[in-house]
Amino acid sequence: MLATLSVSFTHLSNSSTVLSSSEKQQVSKTLEHSAEIMSNTALNEQLKEQPAATREEIIRINTQARHTALQIALLIPLLSALLGLLNSFWMMRLPDPTPSAAVEGAVLG
Repeated sequence: MLATLSVSFTHLSNSSTVLSSSEKQQVSKTLEHSAEIMSNTALNEQLKEQPAATREEIIRINTQARHTALQIALLIPLLSALLGLLNSFWMMRLPDPTPSAAVEGAVLG
């Protein structure tokens, strides 16, 4: 999930027209070393010294990137469940195993 967040955030910040190139590099460097999912309130507190336009743009990017990361994180278990379901239908088509002759004579007890 953090990888998706980092890639999405970097892509959105690089395509931003509000952020300067130095701010884009700072965002990229920060994500490289300490990517984390953060609420807009906590992010706003960290960005309180930044200009208002920059702060609003980064919060907008954070919101969009966080939603994308959460959607992909929810998609992975869904795909795993679907693969398991498909595998169960495939297993129903397999014939039942026949007992071994060596086991037929064994006494269980």
